[in-house]
Amino acid sequence: MNSPEQPLPMFDEVLLCTPQTTAEQVGLFLRRCLIPCSRGEKVYTMLYADELSYDVSCRAEELFQDLQRYNSSYRLVILCNCEQEHSYIPSAFSQYKVHMIPQRPRAEIQQYLQHHYRVAQPSSSAASVFKDNVCVGIVSSRRAGVGK
Repeated sequence: MNSPEQPLPMFDEVLLCTPQTTAEQVGLFLRRCLIPCSRGEKVYTMLYADELSYDVSCRAEELFQDLQRYNSSYRLVILCNCEQEHSYIPSAFSQYKVHMIPQRPRAEIQQYLQHHYRVAQPSSSAASVFKDNVCVGIVSSRRAGVGK
């Protein structure tokens, strides 16, 4: 996010973890990140890694330890909920832990995202539903089942 022209992460650089994420999915992601090849300077990110099941987390750590010796210049960020810091992945990688506070103001982050998610040619697409022809949006409610 250092410049407005810097691209968003590609689909292969991000793994959004849930309790249903399989060991195979995590394994493929870690191999992509840790096996050296000519992929450039990608930054790989595991989001909500604390959500992984215990078995998947154990297998992920083992695979990470095995693959890490093949590549010393990998770029991997593992984001976890600070309230879940005692789950397996945050504990296993605790020596690398960095508490992060967003470095940019919220308005600047929103402007950056609007720049990248804006539809170039307004059309009768779903993007016309959202403000300023942005093709993504978040709809939330404090009340469940109110027709979102």
